[in-house]
Formats: sequence, C-alpha cells, structure tokens
Amino acid sequence: MNCLRTRVNYRDADSVTIYDRGLQFGDGLFETIAVREELPLLWLLHWARLQRGCGLLGIQPPEEQRLTEEIKSLCQGVDKGIVKLVLTRGNSSRGYALDKKALPNLVLYLFSWPENIEARRAQGAHLRLCRTRLASGSFLAGVKHLNRLEQVLAKAELAGEQEEGLMLNTAGDVVEGVSTNVFALIGDRLQTPDLSGCGVQGVMREHILMSAPELGIDVRITTLTPGDLIRAHEVFLTNSIIGIWPVKQFQQTVYAPGLVTERLTEHLRQSYC
Repeated sequence: MNCLRTRVNYRDADSVTIYDRGLQFGDGLFETIAVREELPLLWLLHWARLQRGCGLLGIQPPEEQRLTEEIKSLCQGVDKGIVKLVLTRGNSSRGYALDKKALPNLVLYLFSWPENIEARRAQGAHLRLCRTRLASGSFLAGVKHLNRLEQVLAKAELAGEQEEGLMLNTAGDVVEGVSTNVFALIGDRLQTPDLSGCGVQGVMREHILMSAPELGIDVRITTLTPGDLIRAHEVFLTNSIIGIWPVKQFQQTVYAPGLVTERLTEHLRQSYC
C-alpha cells in the first residue's frame, strides 16, 4: 500500500512541526476512509464521529464544507483508495497545558487500495484472543483518538494477514478486534459489544446497526464474553476498509458461512454501488 498524495492544512506537504501535540501527546483524532470512484464512502458517519471526538477533546473541528471539498479534491481520479485524516490540537511547547491560541493541524493522506483486502475477506478471519487488555471507564470510550498503544501491542501478538486479535476489557468482556468491531449471531439475534466503557465506535459498525433492521435482522448492543462467541452460529468483523469480514475460526470453534453475514454483505455491496 503506497502513499500517493499528502496535504497538511489544505496545502501539498508531507510534514508537520516537531511541536505538534499529536506527535508529543497523541492529542488528536483520526479517520480512515474508503474511496470508491472518487467518493469517500460513509463520509457522513465519519464526519459525525470526528465532530463528536472534537467535542469531547475540545478541539476546533474543520469547517465541514471546506473539508469535504478538500477530500473530494484529493480523491479525484481515484477508482479505489484510502484517505486517512489526522486532526491534532496543533502546536505547543513542552508540557500538557493547553495553548488556547493553538490552531489545529489537519493532515490528509491518500493511499492506494491494498491488493489483499478482497482475498482476506473471502478466506475469512482467524480470530485469536489477545493478552493485551483495554482499560475501561474512560470518557474517551468510542472516540478514535491518536492514543493507540493498546492496539499496537495487541497487533504485535498476531502472525499472518488472516489473523485478527480479539480484545477484552479488564473484566474479561469482549470489546472489539484490534482494528475491527465484532458481531455475533446467537440464536436468532445479532449482537455486538457495548462500547460505553472502552473501544472505538466504528463507522461500519454504525452502518450495520442501521442496516440490519431494514433487512428484518434483530440486532442488539449488549455485553458479550468469549464464551458467547464460541456458542455463536456466525461471527463477523467490520471496519471501514474491509467492510464485513467473516470469522472462519475462533479458538477451537470453526464457523460455516452464515446467511445473516451473507445478507448484510450483499446489502453493503449494493449500497456501495
């Protein structure tokens, strides 16, 4: 996956100052956006999450129309690609104290589309339990902020592109994958973990939560344990890039292709056309 273009604060550039608070403290937010036929997919959901994150962190959000136009300009001529958006609080000197005069820094990257995404989706994920746990109780739960050390450490536990790690909170409940959200069909109900204590509220997760009722699928946000996944009929993972990624195996449990997963995958495919 190659980086094709970069822009910083609406100008062609590929660097920020060493005083940027995103670099110093992880003080910022990011979004990873799939691009199809020059359009950023699920953009309204990405924008809504970015706004929520800005509100919680007290960072001034970009002006929506200007940002939307900038992303569309970046995507011109791109059939398939990925835009990564990073928004930091801006620059400051040493220390945690906020500089109220600091202006946010906006960084946009355009990446080529990973060649292995479709193959990974078709082959299914081998889900393994990570030792790294997610701290619970943060008011930043759900926010896609720049502090991702737990995910970095969990990712280091994995081997092979078909592996994804299942991350638990300190109570031992399922939260999410390293870079995905988790859904499990248990009985006739589709369930996904409650992220009010920790985890990232992925935009594809939001899309599934909105789409499932339209298809007559009962979907609930609830507490899940690893044991619940073992007894589930179907398990799949989601994020904005891979879409819906069926889980092939978790622990010793092997899952057959499921009808609910297939229906949601087809609905997603049609909505992207």
